[in-house]
Amino acid sequence: MEASSAHQRNQSHMGGASAKTSRLECPRFDGSNFRGWWTKLEQYLEAEGTPESNKILMVMLNLEGRALKWHQLYSQCNGGLQMLSRPAYMKSLQDHFGFGQFGNPMKELVNLKQQGEAHSLKVESILYKARSDYQEVFVFESSSCGKVLVLDGIVQLTEKDVCAYWKMITHLPLCSIPSPKTALVVGGGDGEFLAEISRHSSAEHIDIWGIDRMVIEVSKKFFPELATEFEDPRVCFHVDDAVEFLRNVPEETYDAIIFDSSDPVGPAQELVEKPLFDTLARVLRPGGVLCNMVESMWLHTHLIDHMISICHEIFKGSVHYAWASVPTYPSGVIGFLICSTEGPVVDFLNPINPIEKLEGAHQHKK
Repeated sequence: MEASSAHQRNQSHMGGASAKTSRLECPRFDGSNFRGWWTKLEQYLEAEGTPESNKILMVMLNLEGRALKWHQLYSQCNGGLQMLSRPAYMKSLQDHFGFGQFGNPMKELVNLKQQGEAHSLKVESILYKARSDYQEVFVFESSSCGKVLVLDGIVQLTEKDVCAYWKMITHLPLCSIPSPKTALVVGGGDGEFLAEISRHSSAEHIDIWGIDRMVIEVSKKFFPELATEFEDPRVCFHVDDAVEFLRNVPEETYDAIIFDSSDPVGPAQELVEKPLFDTLARVLRPGGVLCNMVESMWLHTHLIDHMISICHEIFKGSVHYAWASVPTYPSGVIGFLICSTEGPVVDFLNPINPIEKLEGAHQHKK
């Protein structure tokens, strides 16, 4: 579904409601200050006397920026505009953008709400809260999971269970090929991947790209035990748009790519589309490997199917879905898409570079 055609259809279906003159102007929503926008929208709809059946159209018609990109992905993953359920659509919109509004953050909970599921962490103390150029950055001490990093209302890591995520997304690709020398990490501004990659003694050069400098600095301050390898001489850290960088990388540059992508909404929608995966395959050597975060198999089946289909078109080696249990993520599960390019055979099910051989593996095992 194209946004422009959807908006044109919406205009044609609005009937008298869109032509009626009002002293109020329908507020537009760009993904920020959900609560304020919602209040103004309700006032406008009541003043206009908008029929219940037209309210969702008014919402769609007045989305822009991150909110419009979210709408495009949501409709794509749920069968198109004609298949949207109004209650489900409005709830998903509210669940996604309605975070970060804490009346009394010392007493309230951080709620993770996706498709009817809620998981809560009790906030013992606020450690940091600010808005960067890209997102709201929030760190708090929880009662059960240690310190927690939250970006735009979505939990990124907790001290208690983050190890399950970053060990899987790192070692799934790196243990599947012999002697990986060059690696690219996209995302991972909190730095936890670097310690795991550095355990592979064959690694000679690691490029890591993060777009938000605030996340990097906050991670160094509040999660120093995770961000331990920023000064490793093999690491070249870049703060910029990784997608733009990738377009200019020479072919067959990397042995492995670890793509710790953002949730695919707003500007991050391009992270689940074919052009990006074409680029990732191009910069991998023959028999190179990609590991990409792809959400939960229990909640995001349409999105996972979409991405697997794209990767089967592009990666002529092998394509697999893997998962790990991370209790503080929605549904308690996070998934990974692991792919290899045409060339030396990569057997993800039987790693050629077993993790038991890595430095410190037995200590971690205990």
